[in-house]
Amino acid sequence: MSQVPEAGDLTAMHPPNGREGEEVRAVNTRELLDRIAENLSVRRSFGAAYEREGLLIIPVAFVAGGGGGGEGPIKPPPTGHTPALETAKPANGAPPDVPPPTGTGGGFGGVVLPVGVYVVKGDQVRWVPAFDTTLIVLASLTVVRGLIGVWKNGRRRNRA
Repeated sequence: MSQVPEAGDLTAMHPPNGREGEEVRAVNTRELLDRIAENLSVRRSFGAAYEREGLLIIPVAFVAGGGGGGEGPIKPPPTGHTPALETAKPANGAPPDVPPPTGTGGGFGGVVLPVGVYVVKGDQVRWVPAFDTTLIVLASLTVVRGLIGVWKNGRRRNRA
């Protein structure tokens, strides 16, 4: 039995064409978005702003994320032969009593990288960048690899 959401509550019920006896999962969209916002924040990378010895430290981070989801009918394999679908066909042109199979899915990803901190002392503000040596080394190796690839490709073209 499915639950009825309260007014103003963003709730999705799955499966969308749920049949009697099937498990129905409620996804509270507000709770999901709150968790995403909590995880994709400066606090996740550096922590919250704090004050120490008369200095106000304000962390700064690069935050990016994205996600998606969807639902739709499950398409039969290219061969066209699906025993499960054959058993679901209506007899003698009668309307189908079983809805077609559907699928749902989604995903989300994000990155939070520390950039630096603002240090506030009285009326003065100073920027202190954060250096991630691992990121700098990996970026440098990627550039070197790209240059080697361009150099090799140029040598191949000169031989031809």
